[in-house]
Order: sequence, then structure tokens, then C-alpha cells
Amino acid sequence: MVRGGAAAMNGEWTGWERRESGPGDAEQAALLLPGGMCTAVQYEELMAEPALAGIRMVAVTVPGMGGTPAAKDLSVENLARLAAQCAADLGCDVVVGFSMGANIALEMAASGAFCGPLVLLAPSFSRADEAGFFRLLDRLARVLGHLPFAALLKMMGPAMKRMPLPPDRREVLAAEFRRNDPRIVRRAVHCYFQYLDRHGSVASRLCEADVPAWVVHGERGDGGITDDERRTLEACSRIRVITLPGASYFTPNEEPALVAKLVVEALDRVRSDQEE
Repeated sequence: MVRGGAAAMNGEWTGWERRESGPGDAEQAALLLPGGMCTAVQYEELMAEPALAGIRMVAVTVPGMGGTPAAKDLSVENLARLAAQCAADLGCDVVVGFSMGANIALEMAASGAFCGPLVLLAPSFSRADEAGFFRLLDRLARVLGHLPFAALLKMMGPAMKRMPLPPDRREVLAAEFRRNDPRIVRRAVHCYFQYLDRHGSVASRLCEADVPAWVVHGERGDGGITDDERRTLEACSRIRVITLPGASYFTPNEEPALVAKLVVEALDRVRSDQEE
């Protein structure tokens, strides 16, 4: 069963829409952070996976995405702080993040605000990892304002027709994209690139966080990885890098069974650590 609604525990994140599945009294829970311009709806395939039936899954919409009220500060650092507060209030043991949501999850751990395992789907560790057109939009927006992002939102529906998703889900996800305010998206994307640029690459930042992490990315598509970043991550004993063959654009929707398996592995790690 999936339930929708706005969070109402702490004033700083009362605007975070959320959807939940699994038993309300489950012993373990996972927080799910969607990608930029995406909403909690993105995780419906994952939440329906049989392997996760006994686990409380909480998908939230990051402020400003999908037409939700935006935080004044859309920096990755602030969103990570709020997300960590959300995870603590909801009793979540593991955080799953996709694309920009994966970077928020990474920063939750890197800042020390969250100490549990991470499942990072298509994160970008540096500006170079991002798709060229996305980097171009950020540059164009400095001159043209929100207009490049308004055009992007209009193109997402037709573009998604070429992606390996069931037709009914393409329309659902495209409708969620259309809810976005291009002005807020422009702000959020610029803050996201500023975050990456501040560090050059956040691969070493993930290693230094010293938390168990599964990094999933496609050979091409959303969330690339440089050779140096791969070497950095593979040198960290607590990080596992998983490369999907071919193109991957919406990992939670395209590979829900794989992601569910990784969530179970992450929760098993939590249980094992608690028993030691």
C-alpha cells in the first residue's frame, strides 16, 4: 500500500510531500530521495518490489521539485541537513538517492548528519560527470534566466518516449515533470553545480564519510564517473561500484529489482552492525 501526504513532524520540512509503503511498525525503514525535477512518485516501482514488503519505505519530494514550495536555501548542503533531519524524525536506517537526490544523500553522510548506509543511483561526483546538455542549460541560464529550463520541461514528455519505461509510467513521470516551476529548477540546478564545483569531485568526500555505500551507474546516461573517481571509490573498502550495461536514465524505474536487492543488503548491514 502506498500512502501520500505532506510531512508534518518538524517545521523545517513540513512542505516535503511523501509517499509510504510497508508496515508502519516495521523494524527497519529506508528514506528515498528522488532526482532533480522528480517527485516521490518516481519510487513507486521500487516500493512495489516484493523483496521490500516487510520494510517501511518513505519516498519524499525535495522542496521545490514537482511544484512543491521551495526552501529559501536550495544548496545541497542545506537540503542534506533537512533530509538528515527527515531521516532521523522518520527513523530511517538507510538512504537511497537518485541523481541529484544521490548527491544530497552523499552530503548527508559527508557532513556527519547521517551515519547509515547509502544506495546512490546515478550520482555525479563532478561537473564533468553530468550530461553535456545539462551543463549547457546551466550556462545558458546565466544569460537567459529560466527560459532554458522552461524549454527542457516541455521536451521531457517526448524525450521520455525513447526511454525503456512502460508507456503508462512514462506519462505519469512526465506529468510530474510538468509540475515544476522552471524558475525554481534554475535555482536548484545552479546550486547543485556550485556544490560540485566547490569540491571539484565529491568522490573522495564519500570515501572519507566512511559509511557503507553502493554506487550504481550506467555505462552512459545519467550520472557518469571518471576513471580517477572510479579508482578513488574502488580503493574504499566500504564502497561497491556497480556498472549497468548500456544506457541508464531513470535507474529506480528501470531497475527496481536490482535497487530492492541493494536496499536489502544495506539494511542487512545495519542489522549486522547492531549485533556486533
